[in-house]
Amino acid sequence: MKRERRAGNRLFMALIFLFLYAPIFVLIVFSFNSTKSRAVWSGFSLDWYRELMQDSEILSALSTTLSVSILAALIATVAGTFAAIGFYNMRKKWSRPLITINNIPVINADIATGVSLCLLFVAACGILHFDLGYGTLLVAHITFNIPYVIMSIMPKLYQMDKHLIDAAQDLGCTWMQAFYKVVVPEIMPGIINGMLIAFTMSIDDFVISYFTAGSKVQTLSMTIYSMTRKRISPEINAVSTLLFVTVLVLLAIVNMREMQQEKAHKKALVRARQ
Repeated sequence: MKRERRAGNRLFMALIFLFLYAPIFVLIVFSFNSTKSRAVWSGFSLDWYRELMQDSEILSALSTTLSVSILAALIATVAGTFAAIGFYNMRKKWSRPLITINNIPVINADIATGVSLCLLFVAACGILHFDLGYGTLLVAHITFNIPYVIMSIMPKLYQMDKHLIDAAQDLGCTWMQAFYKVVVPEIMPGIINGMLIAFTMSIDDFVISYFTAGSKVQTLSMTIYSMTRKRISPEINAVSTLLFVTVLVLLAIVNMREMQQEKAHKKALVRARQ
């Protein structure tokens, strides 16, 4: 009975994964098709990737996406790190409600976040006399990335020994020296994970970017959406394949880092017990 249940569970999981990833697999396969057909395989070719690299509109959108994602990830990582340390040093009765509020943007629908930021920027445009564009897009990405960074760093702070900073200061370190030499190395895995997640969320975002980028700036996801409305070209398959592979690689790096951290933590516990 147990073997039959296990076999049934595995079959059910296989069907779920097939349902989720079969469309993506078909998209990847037809990105190498030699013709524009999306139903008949005509032979292997890299022509659509070559045309993609010669498309100025897509390349411009790609450069915008990468620059916004990198800048937003770096700025959100710095801001999120100091915010997480601030939450950690607060009293529990104050920090818990603030951490709960920090989690709201993560759970909140992207459409609500995008519309609210759009309304805020439009109101600010009337007062400060600027237009929606690259700056507002960057601020929006930083805004929704910070909660993810905080969520990645907080567990590492709680795992850290609270007396390490006091011990470093007793040995002659200033507060800043203790911060850079003790706190940062202890929470560095969380910082790196938070930065990778922030970059992944930025490069994959569409809804919030659509409401905050204005009419002069387009990200890659917005360009793909505009291409699907006008014409369906195999270049879309090539772009989507590259985007999927990029996100997949980043997620694999994050998961591998977490597994290595868990193994290192278990080894440290074993050594401490011995």
